Amino acid sequence: MLRIGMLTSGGDCQALNAAMRGVVKGLFSKRDDVEIYGFQDGYKGLIYSNFKMLTSKDFSGILTLGGTILGTSRQPFKLMRVPDKDGIDKVEAMKHTYHKLNLDCLVILGGNGTHKSANMLREEGLNVVTLPKTIDNDLWGTDMTFGFQSAVDIATDTIDRIHTTATSHSRVFIIEVMGHKAVSQQNALRHCQSKKAQSCLSEAPAVGPEKFLADRSPVLN
Repeated sequence: MLRIGMLTSGGDCQALNAAMRGVVKGLFSKRDDVEIYGFQDGYKGLIYSNFKMLTSKDFSGILTLGGTILGTSRQPFKLMRVPDKDGIDKVEAMKHTYHKLNLDCLVILGGNGTHKSANMLREEGLNVVTLPKTIDNDLWGTDMTFGFQSAVDIATDTIDRIHTTATSHSRVFIIEVMGHKAVSQQNALRHCQSKKAQSCLSEAPAVGPEKFLADRSPVLN
């Protein structure tokens, strides 16, 4: 019997369900003696042993479904070795769940922080396979993370729509999107200036418009 634990952690994005479906369909195409343990709400499910048994049928019809059928939550890597409010050692709890269920492997889908925690579990002796999920496309070792292309498609479609409004009213729009380290604000603004752009794609801090423009006046001028 092959026992596989699976979880999604961090922010949700497109293709999470499709990626899990691919894993499960691939497993069942090779062998019949497979048990899938789906941990609810990311690492939280692994910590508190909150899971449900899944079959290949549970992964049918989800190819184009957004989000994640397992649910997700954010469990910061820097807090993984900090006991929870009840004093539970999270790392030991995850290891206990893994061994209690006699798992052969954990399949973990997530971004930067998720991969750091997964690597920590690997160092603790667990068998772990990770899949790189993030709209930021900033994970080492992969050219394109799933979630990135769909985020770009949606952002560019939205910008195209705003562009017509900017043109109609002779206005300049500064558009904020998520992107973490994938784009530099200063470089983006310089690029906008050089192209005389009517819209600008950039990640901005949570400050008011006056401070945002004042801090960047040397670039904009």
